[in-house]
Amino acid sequence: MKKYINFLLPLSIAIVMATGCSNKTEKMEQELKKFISEWEAKVEPLQKEAALAYWNASISGKDEDYSKSEKLQFQVSSIFTNKEDFELLKKIKDSGAVTDTLLKRQLEVLYTGYLSNQIDTVLLAKRIKMEVEVEKKYSNFRAEVNGNKLSDNEVEEVLKNSVNSDELRAAWEGHKKIGPVVASDVIELVKLRNEIASSLGFKNFHAMSLELSEQNPDEISKLFDELDLLTRDAFAGLKGEIDTYLANRLKISKEELMPWHYQNRFFQEAPAIYSVDLDKYYSGQNIEKLTADYYTSIGLEINDMLAASDLYEKPGKNQHAYCIDIDNAGDVRILCNIKPNYNWMNTMMHEFGHGVYDKYIDRDLPFSLRNPAHTFTTESIAMIFGRMASNPQWMMDLGLIDEAEKAKIAEDTYRVLRLEQLTFSRWAQVMYRFEKAMYENPDQDLNAVWWDLVERYQMIRRPEGRNEPDWATKIHVATFPCYYHNYLLGELLASQLNHYITANIVKSDDFRYQSFYGNKEAGQYLTNKVFKPGARMYWNDMIENATGEKLTARYYADQFVN
Repeated sequence: MKKYINFLLPLSIAIVMATGCSNKTEKMEQELKKFISEWEAKVEPLQKEAALAYWNASISGKDEDYSKSEKLQFQVSSIFTNKEDFELLKKIKDSGAVTDTLLKRQLEVLYTGYLSNQIDTVLLAKRIKMEVEVEKKYSNFRAEVNGNKLSDNEVEEVLKNSVNSDELRAAWEGHKKIGPVVASDVIELVKLRNEIASSLGFKNFHAMSLELSEQNPDEISKLFDELDLLTRDAFAGLKGEIDTYLANRLKISKEELMPWHYQNRFFQEAPAIYSVDLDKYYSGQNIEKLTADYYTSIGLEINDMLAASDLYEKPGKNQHAYCIDIDNAGDVRILCNIKPNYNWMNTMMHEFGHGVYDKYIDRDLPFSLRNPAHTFTTESIAMIFGRMASNPQWMMDLGLIDEAEKAKIAEDTYRVLRLEQLTFSRWAQVMYRFEKAMYENPDQDLNAVWWDLVERYQMIRRPEGRNEPDWATKIHVATFPCYYHNYLLGELLASQLNHYITANIVKSDDFRYQSFYGNKEAGQYLTNKVFKPGARMYWNDMIENATGEKLTARYYADQFVN
């Protein structure tokens, strides 16, 4: 009997415990399901209305449209400030009782969303109002150069094409005049964001942004240190080539080269130092049609997105480019300011890369998971397609060049892409480290911090005696905070995906010149392994599931450094 009792006692306890756990799981999961149903009913229509208002304001530039956008953004954010909702989510999360995989993932996403908004509604309203106001200043600013108002596109054209140092300097400095207009607003906004982060128990807003997006700040910094070491010598060699070319072109000494000589407002894009002129292949071309033809060829239909998008310049319109998912149900739109040149070909391919990711997310997923696995995973798709604009195989496939021209320009186009990648990699170092430093101490001499980083990572000399808030001229610092590092992570993943598709679907060992044109299997792979899963998996789990490995810098190094 004792044996029997001793045997059954643990078993009976286990049965009781299992039953108790089962009941607790069922209770918590039912509570969570009820919460999600009520949350979706509130958020889904309001988020759509807010997205439409933001879209309309970006196009019109009108005060009343920005005001409407501000109010709706506040209403959406206010939902996430509800403390009773947050406490419920916290209780369910802390219970550890939710076992259903999809419910558990929704809980993680919702909990993070609410945690980041557990702030005083007065602070929230103030933050949104400041963000809208500063974005409006950027959108409406036009550089004044020699009495003429120039758009960003026009400033870029001067910097790219002029060989007159005085004219180049005037255009560069004209654009930089936005700095004093917004700098004090941005610093005030940084302090407010830090105040919000501190109230939530985070070191500062930069650290909070990374942690709440499932990134470890120390790991990201270590990765950037690794990439610095990986790219420094290769970039230094290329920088020497750039300086030699530009000095000869401008008929000045290398020692006289200044930031306005590098053919771009921020030296975030590579100067055209090689013999191939990519712009000429796109001059007079229908950039919109080329984009549509390519995506259709790999089985990713974008004509519906094209019809809903706004792609050409207008007075008051936001001068940049972005993709927006209006409703998490298929209404995806692109804002661009197309010109028939290489830069805008790259940008269109890039933005519609975001677009196909959003469009092909599984619409059967719960509303909160109908988003990319991470912001940098959608960047990776945008980048893998953006790179096509300088790919001679892609250009030949689209009928822009013939086989002979492809052979003629192949090496130079690869050198262009390599130069672009390493140039951008060094620029991303500046942005990541500047924002990190700015949020750690917004009262320090940010002008000095900015130029110290530019000199160290981009290897460009600061203008002597200049003490202007040039850091504030980059719109991302104000309106897309603590985001820029994701672009570089996206480049790493783009190379990893390019390698996987080339090796396993195309079955080739040529990793430089793959366009995937006409390869619907490649499009299907991306749809099934990257797009459809949405946010149902942690980003590195999705990457491992898609490529067999977690995110690695190895393929980026193989493609552009080694």
